[in-house]
Amino acid sequence: MSLSLRTLFSTAFAVIIILLTAMLSYVIGNRSTTSVEVGIGSSLAAEANQMSEKLDHFMWSRSGEIEVLSKLNAFQEPVGQVEVGGLLDQLKKSLPVFTWVGFLDKTGNVVASTDQILQGTNISQRPVFQQALKGTFVGDVHDAVLLSKLLPNPTGEALQFVDVSVPVMDKQGQTSGVLAAHLSWEWSREVEASIVNPLKERLKGVEVFVVSKKDDTILLGPAALTGKRMTDAVLQQARSGNSSYVIEQERGRDSYLTGYAYGDGYMNYPGLGWTVIIRQPADIAFASVHQLERFILISGLLTAAAFALIGWLLAGWISRPLRDITRTADLLSSGADVEIPSSTRFKDVAILSASLRGLVNNLTKTETKLSYMSDMALHDKLTGLPNRAALDEFLAHAVSKAKQKRTTLSFLYMDLDGFKKVNDTFGHAVGDALLQEVAFRLMDCTRDNEIVARLGGDEFVIILNTSAGKPMREAEVVASRIISKINQPILIKGEELRVGCSVGAAVWSPDGGDTVETLRLADEALYISKRSGKNRITFEAAS
Repeated sequence: MSLSLRTLFSTAFAVIIILLTAMLSYVIGNRSTTSVEVGIGSSLAAEANQMSEKLDHFMWSRSGEIEVLSKLNAFQEPVGQVEVGGLLDQLKKSLPVFTWVGFLDKTGNVVASTDQILQGTNISQRPVFQQALKGTFVGDVHDAVLLSKLLPNPTGEALQFVDVSVPVMDKQGQTSGVLAAHLSWEWSREVEASIVNPLKERLKGVEVFVVSKKDDTILLGPAALTGKRMTDAVLQQARSGNSSYVIEQERGRDSYLTGYAYGDGYMNYPGLGWTVIIRQPADIAFASVHQLERFILISGLLTAAAFALIGWLLAGWISRPLRDITRTADLLSSGADVEIPSSTRFKDVAILSASLRGLVNNLTKTETKLSYMSDMALHDKLTGLPNRAALDEFLAHAVSKAKQKRTTLSFLYMDLDGFKKVNDTFGHAVGDALLQEVAFRLMDCTRDNEIVARLGGDEFVIILNTSAGKPMREAEVVASRIISKINQPILIKGEELRVGCSVGAAVWSPDGGDTVETLRLADEALYISKRSGKNRITFEAAS
């Protein structure tokens, strides 16, 4: 089918504008998405961290108050049930969060308590008594069936408490009893409101969760989910100890932009390992980006239509020079190395010719930059090592080869012992230089067909190609070499630094599970190494 010059020219203008619009929409959309993700994600992570710290600070304060109260003479040398009960009632009156406070003798009998609830009852079998005999005890959130029947409960909902108890010592330093308290979990709602309400004014659809470490139970969250078990993968990321954010994308479920933080205690209070998760639906978080993309697309289509009309009107004026340009453009489309011809017949045609040449050059430069950016996206900026994305790509190929050759892959999950001290003592610049040297040493311990990836901070993953017969022995040899290398002194800015490293290992085989599970097992083994004295390798038993 033959097309007129005007049709061809106007169509070419429209196509060029549409392509440029699509490219512009893609680039701006990606950049805007990243900007929104960093901005909102960092805000959610900061709020989660703040709430985690408030929860731990509150528990530290309450346990400290109970401990200070236990030092009073009225408890160390009880002068009367009435006086002790009066002190406890005064504590509850001053701090209503203490739902129940009781003084127990050393056999577990409640000698005195607030409002005389449970007074005279023996609760020696309760953890709040048994654990306090060993030292200060803080228990996780739980239902209290006995107290629920005795305490006022206008809402009718199940009451939940947090236990705090301390041993009471007499003048001779012997345990004479226990001071125990139940804190109403409702105080957590006040902490949530103080942090989340201002956040909800800025961000729509925000949800807050506080999750127990003991059984992944949602202690605080939307009413429909409270008390249920959380299975989200982000929970394990949060328990790594870092405060950060992530985009949750699970098949069959809504996507969320999620900030998280892990409660690791405050001062001398060790914490109960509560995980705070604050999330916002991704479609709400990125709504502004989608609106911008639609605006760009609509504007581009309107611009394309306008240029098509202009092209139609100008086509009769510039027929012959444009035919040459069109022919050359077809050659460029086929991949030929040619240049757009110039024309002196019409000034506008000459400008168009020059503009098209500039466009081709810019597109070539853009393609080169995009290729460079793609490579940078797969490497850690500080150390130059592959990052998590590169690790995933490597594993996809490595697993395929291992299945063909019936060999194994050994996962070494490691982090540095003493790195935080170096950072705190000498500063982050020295810490960064140390990480670069560690990266160099790790590369020196592996072969070309293996990978050393940095996951973040001082955490690294090494994937080794090992045999099917003795993979653990081969991995242990490499791990021992790594530990030896890392233990050697590192000279940075005239300072001789020393760090160690702990390694967790797990072996993947073609008949085993997936690589994600193997990496998780190696991570668990790492924590066993850390708890067992550090600077050693531990193989996960399940591997």
